[in-house]
Amino acid sequence: MTGRRDTRVQAAVRQAELPILHAYRLWFEHARKCVGCKSASKALDGCETGRELWGAYRRAYDGDAR
Repeated sequence: MTGRRDTRVQAAVRQAELPILHAYRLWFEHARKCVGCKSASKALDGCETGRELWGAYRRAYDGDAR
C-alpha cells in the first residue's frame, strides 16, 4: 500500500528536480555502473557516454541550458 505512494512521491521529486541536479544524477548513476567510468580517476577519463554526461553537467553548472 505504501509502495504506490512512495513511487508517486519519487516521481514528483524527480519532476521538480533542478537541471544541475538532474544532470549530475544521470552522470552519477552511469558512473556507478560503468566499468570504464568506475576505474577512471577523473570524470573526463571515463567512457564516451560518461564524458558526454559530465559535459552536460558542466554546462548546467555554468548555467548553459542546452
